[in-house]
Amino acid sequence: MKYDFDKVIDRHGTYSSKWDGLAGMKKRVTNINIDENTIPMMVADMDLQSPQPVIEAMHRVADHMMYGYTVANADPKYAESLCRWFKDRHDWIISPDEVTCSHGTFGALEHAVKLFSNEGDGIIVMRPVYGHFSSAIETEWNRKAVSNHLINDNGYYTIDFADLEEKCADPNNKVLIFCSPANPVGRVWTEEELKKVSEICAKHDVFVISDEVHCDHLRKGVKHIPFLKVCEDKSKAMVLVGINKSFNMAGLSCSNAIIQDKGLQAKFMETYPWVMPTPFAVAGQIAAYTEGDEWMDQVCEYIEGNIDWALDFFKQNMPKLKVAKPEGTYCLWMDFSDYGLSGDEVHDRIYINANVVLQDGTVHDPEYGQCYQRMCLPCARSVLKEACERIAKAFEDVK
Repeated sequence: MKYDFDKVIDRHGTYSSKWDGLAGMKKRVTNINIDENTIPMMVADMDLQSPQPVIEAMHRVADHMMYGYTVANADPKYAESLCRWFKDRHDWIISPDEVTCSHGTFGALEHAVKLFSNEGDGIIVMRPVYGHFSSAIETEWNRKAVSNHLINDNGYYTIDFADLEEKCADPNNKVLIFCSPANPVGRVWTEEELKKVSEICAKHDVFVISDEVHCDHLRKGVKHIPFLKVCEDKSKAMVLVGINKSFNMAGLSCSNAIIQDKGLQAKFMETYPWVMPTPFAVAGQIAAYTEGDEWMDQVCEYIEGNIDWALDFFKQNMPKLKVAKPEGTYCLWMDFSDYGLSGDEVHDRIYINANVVLQDGTVHDPEYGQCYQRMCLPCARSVLKEACERIAKAFEDVK
C-alpha cells in the first residue's frame, strides 16, 4: 500500500512523551516556552504512521480481550522474523537462538555494562553521542564516562583511533558503548572503521556493546554493517537492535540483544532478569519484521525528502548554520557557532522565540556541544516547514 506521510496525526492525549510530556519537561528545562503552538522535535520518535500490518496485529491482540503474562519465545516467529529481516535488509545471518528479548534497549545495555565492569570503572563513549549513555553511566550505574571524541571535519565525523587505542589500553576502562549508526552525528560506519574498532578493543580486552537501533534508517545507497558481522572474536561483543526506532514502536518497550557466542550468551542469561514482553510487543515485532519492508522503503524515502528539504531551506535562509546530511538516523546535528552567540542565546532563540523544542548539544557532548542542537525530523513535511521557518525568523536579525 501507499502510505500518506504528509498526513498530520494529532498525538495529544495519547500519553506521548514527546507531546503530552512537554509540561513535565518545562519543570526540568529552564528557558523554555510551552503552549499549544509548541513544536517538539527533540525526541527520536516518529510522528508518522506505523506499518499497516503492525496496526492490524495490534487490533488482533486487543480484540482477544485478555492480556496476560507473555513470553517472546512462545512463538518461533518472534526470533525467526528478526533473522529474516536482517538477512534480507543487512546481509547478516543470525540464528533464532542468538536472539534475546529485552525490555527496551537500555535493559540489555545496563545489564551488559554491570556484567562486564565494576563500579568506578571507565565506560568509553564516542562523543558527540546519545546523551543518555553518559548520564546513565555516571548517575545510574556508578561508572565513569570516558570520552573518545570523534573528529569533526566540517560536519563529517570520524573515529580518533589513536585516542581510542589510548583509552582502551587503560585497564580501568572495561567497556565501549558503540553507537552504530552514530546518533546524533549520523555516521554509518564503514567496514574498515568497524574492523579497526573491533581489533583495538579485542587487543585490550574491552567489551563492545554496539547499539544499532537506528540501523534501518539509512539514506539511498548507504549500507549498514552490523558490528558482529566483522568482529572476529564474538565473545567480546554484542549488538542491540529493536523495532523501537525502526518502526516507531518505542512505546511497546521491546528490543533484542544479539549474542552469537554461546559462552557469552550463557553468561549474560545466567543473571539477566526474566523478560516478559506484552502480547502487543510480540505481535508487533512479528508483523513488523515479516511484513514491514514496503513501509520501511517508503518511510526512508520520505524522511530523506525531509532531510533534503531542511538542508536546502537552511542553506538559503540560514547560511551561517552548519549542518551536514546524515548517512543514517533521522536526526540533524546543527552547528550554530558561526552566529557568534552563546549556547544559551542559541537555546533561547529556538526554544522561546521560535517556540520549537530541539535538544541542546551539551546533552550529547558536554565539552564541545554548547552551540549545537539536535533536530529529529520524522514528521509530516508541513510541520517540519513550520518549525524551520520559525527558527530562521528567530535568527534573521543576526548578521
